[in-house]
Amino acid sequence: MATPSNKNSKSHKRNRRGHIGLNVPSIVLDQTTGEYRVSHRVSPSGVYNGKQVVDKK
Repeated sequence: MATPSNKNSKSHKRNRRGHIGLNVPSIVLDQTTGEYRVSHRVSPSGVYNGKQVVDKK
């Protein structure tokens, strides 16, 4: 069984895991409705690319 010969310090461990992190969603202000929405998604009011694509009940 392979075992580490030396102890990894906290800085070496954190340096190795530096690419693991949270991704922030890109939120933009919709020009037609004035609402905030995630990019390339339908707005909460059902508008996408300036057109009504989903009827809100």
